[in-house]
Amino acid sequence: MSRPIAAQPQLPLHLIISEKLREQIASGEFLPGEQLPSEHQLMLHYHVSRITVRRAIANLVSQGLVVSHRGKGVFVKERRKMTRSLSNPLIFFDEDIAQQNASASIRSLSFEVLPAAPTVVANLQLPPHQSEVYCQKKVILVDEIPVAIDITYILLELGQTFATELQSSLIYPTLDKNGVLIERVEALLECTHASHEISEHLETTLGAPLLVNRYVAYTTGNQPVICGETLSRADRLSYSVVLKKSSM
Repeated sequence: MSRPIAAQPQLPLHLIISEKLREQIASGEFLPGEQLPSEHQLMLHYHVSRITVRRAIANLVSQGLVVSHRGKGVFVKERRKMTRSLSNPLIFFDEDIAQQNASASIRSLSFEVLPAAPTVVANLQLPPHQSEVYCQKKVILVDEIPVAIDITYILLELGQTFATELQSSLIYPTLDKNGVLIERVEALLECTHASHEISEHLETTLGAPLLVNRYVAYTTGNQPVICGETLSRADRLSYSVVLKKSSM
């Protein structure tokens, strides 16, 4: 027989209920696609008001754990998570995702010539007379689900030469097949939160946690050709690294 739950001093009832449901989802008690108990069932189980139950469900929706269908109920969302390897040997994103039995694609948001910011000038080692680069903003999708937003700054001549391909394909494979071989990528991982614009493109909530991969890619002769940042949904994409002790 269920009992009324006692509110912890630091947590209101709706948070306690949403945390219990979150734990049940995480443990597999409620599987992806499965319907959660109805509002009425939750009210009876926890001895709380309808408003409290609705706030608890809203908490789960904001975390991206469930989706509410009007007139049908609340269902657990599919939460398959991809892993991007940053270890040697270098493997391109589409190949990495394919090895996990999924497919990668892009949706180009913009592709334009812009003045290069000082950090871009430094990263791409631009000469004094060259002050412009191509900037591409795109959504990266895995199995048609948006997982990241990428902002790439591209050397002007490369952007002009491969403009059509770059707006429909991932950048590393495009450069590689056209003879611009990427030999080294320097990456820095940080974290941030989704702005309103990014949350809309990534179909997540305002302020949702994001992983940021800031990168500079070099071709032969230690020449940087692109730099930028990939902002990925922390619940959709993770990064893996293999560390080896030096033999020296």
